[in-house]
Parts: sequence; structure tokens; C-alpha cells
Amino acid sequence: MVAMVFGLILIAFAVVACLPAGLNWTADIVAFLKGAAPVLAAFIGLIALFIGFADIKDKKEAKKEEAAKQAEEK
Repeated sequence: MVAMVFGLILIAFAVVACLPAGLNWTADIVAFLKGAAPVLAAFIGLIALFIGFADIKDKKEAKKEEAAKQAEEK
């Protein structure tokens, strides 16, 4: 319950910070998002590559285990 109240307070602050009648940080927030987007895209791409390599490795390992299991049954 405390986390929900804290989350609502942070969301309200973010809205007030963007409003012209509030802190009017809209231009600063947009500039930050423009600068952070390429960095975030690079990190997400790197994570996707690691997940892809791990998936390929797991599939190869599963095939080896299946082949060993079939050879053991014969």
C-alpha cells in the first residue's frame, strides 16, 4: 500500500513538472529523452544479442542431450 501511494505521488510530480503552470520542465525532459534514446536502444540491442546467443547455446545443448538419450535407449 505504501508503494502504491509513493508511486502515485511520483506520477503526480512528473505531471506537475511537465505542465506549463507547474515547473515547466517540458523542454528539459524532451532534451533528456532525445539524448537517452540512442543509449537506451544500444543497451536493449546488446541485451537482445546476449539473449539470442544464450538461446542458440541452449538449443545446441538440448539437441546433444536428446541425442545422448536416444543413444542410451538403443
